[in-house]
Amino acid sequence: MRREWRTAEGSWEDLARALRRIDGRGYPAYKDLVGAWHGDADRTLFLDHVQGDPFAAPSRVRFRMGQRRAGFPSELYSNPVRAVALRDYLARAFARVCDEFGSRRGSGKSGLIQGALVGQAILERAAIVVDSGFVEARFWIGLPARGRRISGVQAEQMLLDDIPRIADLALRYACFEPDHIRRHIDTAEDAEHLRAELDAQGWVAFVADGAILPRRSGIDERPMPRSEAIAFSSPPSLRREVDLPHAGRVTGMAIPTGVTVIVGGGFHGKSTLLQALQHGVYNHVPGDGRELVVTHAGAMKIRAEEGRSVAGVDISPFINNLPLERPTTAFYTENASGSTSQATNIMEALEAGADLLLLDEDTSATNFMIRDHRMQELIAKAREPITPFVDKVRQLYEELGVSTILVMGGSGDYFDIADRVIALDNYCVEDVTLRAKAIALKHRQERASEGGARFGRLSARIPVAASLDPSHGRRAVKIRAHGTRSIQFGQDEIDLSSVEQLVEDGQADAIGQALNYVRTRWMRDERTIAELMDELQNLMDREGLDAFACPAHPNWVRFRTLEWAAALNRLRSLNTVSADPRVVHRSRFR
Repeated sequence: MRREWRTAEGSWEDLARALRRIDGRGYPAYKDLVGAWHGDADRTLFLDHVQGDPFAAPSRVRFRMGQRRAGFPSELYSNPVRAVALRDYLARAFARVCDEFGSRRGSGKSGLIQGALVGQAILERAAIVVDSGFVEARFWIGLPARGRRISGVQAEQMLLDDIPRIADLALRYACFEPDHIRRHIDTAEDAEHLRAELDAQGWVAFVADGAILPRRSGIDERPMPRSEAIAFSSPPSLRREVDLPHAGRVTGMAIPTGVTVIVGGGFHGKSTLLQALQHGVYNHVPGDGRELVVTHAGAMKIRAEEGRSVAGVDISPFINNLPLERPTTAFYTENASGSTSQATNIMEALEAGADLLLLDEDTSATNFMIRDHRMQELIAKAREPITPFVDKVRQLYEELGVSTILVMGGSGDYFDIADRVIALDNYCVEDVTLRAKAIALKHRQERASEGGARFGRLSARIPVAASLDPSHGRRAVKIRAHGTRSIQFGQDEIDLSSVEQLVEDGQADAIGQALNYVRTRWMRDERTIAELMDELQNLMDREGLDAFACPAHPNWVRFRTLEWAAALNRLRSLNTVSADPRVVHRSRFR
């Protein structure tokens, strides 16, 4: 059930009179307008939060239009996938129309009308709500001012003229090309169908023929123009056909479960392919080029992260016998090395239920990935705390069912244990598994395996609620994201720069709120991180982002619980206690 709070309430005529009454008064008088204002034809304007100053963060408002006027057919939101896609489409449309109307009226942010910022992924957004009764847009405005005094006439024009006109253009089905909306929804539904097909076929990823994988730049996620890009073409041995509800029969490269190694020369597209796969956990908009690049929902990108903190993680499958007898079954540090951080990231991903690991040698610690026979001869295993990933990756799959896709262009040590080897040459893909295996037989490894008989124990930790308290005395709790780079959580800064599968700022914003929600409601019951993830997933399925604040902020975007756990684990104040050490790995994403 949607919870709402409001104070003032009246008609649009009442709002107009109120604006004339406070015209010329100090800016804080705008706060008298917080509440619900009803217009004709089933339209309501909600002022949820009013900025205290024209130079402060803008005010949050909502505009609700009844379905009798909006007119969206119920078939467009008849299941969760379609509803998310429709809301995503309308959020984009509303933001575009806001940009066309928004004009500054006076000092500071006066006159601003801004919808949610959106990227290339089709995501569940708080910016738009659609149900059988109404359509609602959530957005920001800068209430007009002259200096620091209210400009009531301009505010009346903005609230009672511009915003209703924007809503009529962006929230009514009659204003859209029906085929455009349906294409957006069909694209999401096809991708979701394809993702469901992965488990049924024993695949972890699928890359459709004709996909455009390169992006315009490192800071622009839009596709490289087709005239400049090389479209993806699957190698015959890995080419498979899939029948989709709307696109029909498509072909592409299916990557089976197991260990897949991607090789090739520098700058030939290895990392580009891996980046497309790591973002394949999301559906993408029509025209993105990655509409049918789909990865298992439980995929987690792993990298070294020197300097991160670690709170009680069992990294003993990879790290043992540290100097000064530091324990690794419940490892703590404020400054992890490259190898210990990468081991931690893997063990945390397993604890969270990930079942596909994505790694790139460019962002990995070399001594964590490989250890050749010469180094083994020089530095005996008894003096080397690190068990390299090459000796554990098969155990991950055979014992735990966790697959790996690995970019490795500098070492052939993985040929022996790979199920398949894919080569990229000038962005063209070839299955070179047989050649790689022949080379491995011809040049047999002299190194000894150091992985032991079993993979080892998994972490199962219970966060200590007191270690997550963001409050500072009697001051209001301050939780704010800085892009996808970090979250300010009270006095702490959570570094998310190495959590590569966050794609929008609004995901980080919502994660910060979810951390505080979970802390205040569930952590005192001594639940494990995995149990908290399950509760959080169920909560968002039931209530959406309004669970964390109702109404949710316009920019909030739904996140995966894997990224929520990653943020929790990077909170430097975090303390944990161990739960049952006999925990068994369980995917949460099948």
